[in-house]
Amino acid sequence: MSEERTTQLDRMRFTKNTSSSRLALLAIVFDVLFFISLYKSDVGTYYYTILIGASIIYNLVFLLATFLCSEGVKNYQTPYSWLMVVLGVIQIVRIFIYPVSAHQAVINGAAVMGDGQFIRMIVYLTASAVCLFAGAVINLKKSRDLNAHIASLQA
Repeated sequence: MSEERTTQLDRMRFTKNTSSSRLALLAIVFDVLFFISLYKSDVGTYYYTILIGASIIYNLVFLLATFLCSEGVKNYQTPYSWLMVVLGVIQIVRIFIYPVSAHQAVINGAAVMGDGQFIRMIVYLTASAVCLFAGAVINLKKSRDLNAHIASLQA
């Protein structure tokens, strides 16, 4: 292993994993944009269901869990990477809950969700998921490299 790579790995023991943490925070930003886009819509009584209540509660849990992940991956902790993967998968699944059903629904001859809003919401959820996946992969790789380096120092 080159001396530069060894120095880089040794520095990781004392620095935070900011790239994964920032990606998790960026995922929160995209989720907030989704949240605003969905909840500012008010077309008849389409959104006045128990599903919107569950969506709001999940959104709060998502924001808290993702922030927790952003703090956990700063310290190269791998369990938070797996939580980020799960949250990313759920973000993809969310595309098929409200955006798709609202885009297909019509109330009093008017579409509940127009094409522009539909595409925007899909982009927000997909971008949020991609940020979570990328942050998880980066943290898994960095934590694996750091653990191997620490093990080599102890040997």
